Amino acid sequence: MSALESLRRLTPQQRNTVIASYLGWTLDAFDFFILVFVLKYIAAEFHTDVPAVSVAIFLTLAMRALGALVFGLAADRYGRRITLMADVLLYSLFEFLTGFSTGLTMFLVLRALYGIAMGGEWGVGASLVMETVPEQSRGIVSGILQAGYPSGYLIASIVFFLLFPVIGWRGMFFVGAVPALLVLYIRRNVEESPAFLKRQAEGRRPFLTVLRENIPLFIWAVFLMTAFNFFSHGTQDIYPTFLETQRNYSSYTVGAIAIVYNIGAICGGLFFGALSQRIGRKKAIVIAALIAVPVAPLWAYAPGPVLLAIGAFLMQFFVQGAWGIVPVHLNELSPDEVRGTFPGFAYQLGNLLASGNATLQAGLAARWDGDYAYALLIVAAVVALIVAALAGFGYEKKDVRFGTEEAEEPHGAMRI
Repeated sequence: MSALESLRRLTPQQRNTVIASYLGWTLDAFDFFILVFVLKYIAAEFHTDVPAVSVAIFLTLAMRALGALVFGLAADRYGRRITLMADVLLYSLFEFLTGFSTGLTMFLVLRALYGIAMGGEWGVGASLVMETVPEQSRGIVSGILQAGYPSGYLIASIVFFLLFPVIGWRGMFFVGAVPALLVLYIRRNVEESPAFLKRQAEGRRPFLTVLRENIPLFIWAVFLMTAFNFFSHGTQDIYPTFLETQRNYSSYTVGAIAIVYNIGAICGGLFFGALSQRIGRKKAIVIAALIAVPVAPLWAYAPGPVLLAIGAFLMQFFVQGAWGIVPVHLNELSPDEVRGTFPGFAYQLGNLLASGNATLQAGLAARWDGDYAYALLIVAAVVALIVAALAGFGYEKKDVRFGTEEAEEPHGAMRI
């Protein structure tokens, strides 16, 4: 069955769930990526430097692990739907308040609080979707869900391109409160996960009990997601600063290039998500990660904006292509009883371990006389190889049925 055919066979309720979770991740990412476009402007207003302001990225990423645990446990206890609505309201509120920051300390505190709320969205939304759609649709739906991340980056790029000269950096964060309206759509159109309702009727064990039975799987998942987060954030967070600072491009040029590479990211997530349904999750991740390596020099060292945009399009096609498989891969591997918590917590612990990436790259660039290109290239190439190795020699449970004994079988043996 083709990817399009599998989407056409979704029921209206299943489609609503996919749309809501996609929009939740899109708008969450939009709120996050607003910051990467305005680092130097915030630094100028607060009379500090870019590395100091980039600590906000570190705090946001680090606090996402706490959010994933708190909201994940709530999703496993009270349901995916109500938890998702609460999470969207909270991250919208903290985004809005960020625009009122009176100094660097207040700004950093609000970004840390935003990080807690941001950390809950992915795991809750992904479990809601994957437990709702049929097995044969998971690959393309995973690509759609993860495409929300570059979609949010794309929207942030467009807003920066069109509105930043008018509304400034504070206005960018005020616009970031718009996602709160998504709660109305979820409340009206989305139902609870069938797998969650079944599990509630049967009873469930505590998260720590289930986690202890799956320690090897969980440790591997955290390491994999650490590499994945270095892969994505190492190719995204400082890239606009590289274009502004090292290449001296205007906000319009930076915004235009960001639009191009986020279109590439969306296409990559959809392509490799669908491909994973045919060839398997691990093989698709390995292919995407390895092809990113020879693309990296064009992405970092192309001589002009047009070639840089082409390189950035290709880089994000493969980076987010690999990422497009992550929602389905982690949800298929997760034990049924803790699917609201396990994938998101593993993902965000990886974020925590990789949360110093922006500060690391900014520091390396400063040490190398402002050479952001070299800092970007080194990180991208190294972590691409690590992602391929961890995924290729890891676990896989493609098309496992949720809520069955098959889904609960021990995870001690790797499937190569």
